Amino acid sequence: MKSPLFEPKTREGIERGVRDLLNKQADFLSEATSDSTRATGDAIQSIIEDHFAEILGDLVGEYSASFARRAMADLAFKDRANNYCVVDVKTHRDGTAFNMPNLTSVDRLARFYEDDSNYFVMLMVKYVVAKTKVTVQHVHCVPIEHLKWGCLTIGALGTGQIQIADSKRIEIDPRQKRRAWMLEFCDTVLAFYPREIAKITKRIGKFERVREFWLSRPDV
Repeated sequence: MKSPLFEPKTREGIERGVRDLLNKQADFLSEATSDSTRATGDAIQSIIEDHFAEILGDLVGEYSASFARRAMADLAFKDRANNYCVVDVKTHRDGTAFNMPNLTSVDRLARFYEDDSNYFVMLMVKYVVAKTKVTVQHVHCVPIEHLKWGCLTIGALGTGQIQIADSKRIEIDPRQKRRAWMLEFCDTVLAFYPREIAKITKRIGKFERVREFWLSRPDV
């Protein structure tokens, strides 16, 4: 069943709630941690975990910390339509260098999305820091199938990792349907694997030559 969470007005309300929650917090960074994107990201995630159920309100049917321990992301809950949503919290500090955060493995998403009631959700928080003050500028809370493939890529980790190509550029199309997105996902993976095979074949050739070199050396 389609989740009511991602209707435009509802989704925008959730995003606004997360932004307001974070911007109302007392300064949670110190002078020692204000330069650390990791410390800031961990603090933001912790605040969201503690209060996300309040932001969702009656939109959530069941919310439990035990869900998150079993989940493929940071938060997990069932919405009022009994859809199971896992939420991957990502943060991006404005002005930082290019970065490509992982979302989930291609294999895990393929299995997870065999059930139409499952949703993998990216919650991206974009912020700036002035001294020890964190100000959230933008929040995106969208199922992965609303992210355009123009802002995603596949990374060579395990069976392949879906990554945000550049956190500075998030492209969203809420009109995208899961079936069409998953077909494009499959096409992307099927183009990715042959490139990886070519790379591995080249590496094998290199170390075959290295081995031949050492076979020809005297044993000293």
